[in-house]
Amino acid sequence: MARVLFMVSYAVKPERRNEYLARIKQIRDHFTNVEKKTYMVFEAKGKKNQFTEVFLAGSTEEFDALDEHQDEKIESLVSALEDMMEPGTKRYSTLIEPV
Repeated sequence: MARVLFMVSYAVKPERRNEYLARIKQIRDHFTNVEKKTYMVFEAKGKKNQFTEVFLAGSTEEFDALDEHQDEKIESLVSALEDMMEPGTKRYSTLIEPV
């Protein structure tokens, strides 16, 4: 069963940093405590306001179901992040464990 690592990287508007940090904490707490997902957020060393969200799914099936199983609370929290991001900075990466 191949695990999947999904990453979303983006820059946050400097003036929205504090709001972003509060919101991303709520998202992290929801994913890890309520949905029991492996989810982390990192800030790039030496690049203030450049963040990467990381999901680790135990299988491709679990990864495929991520979007389908989001409740209204998490959808609202995640959609609010869009306004905090610098336009054109969002990048996605999906890695599948080969063995």
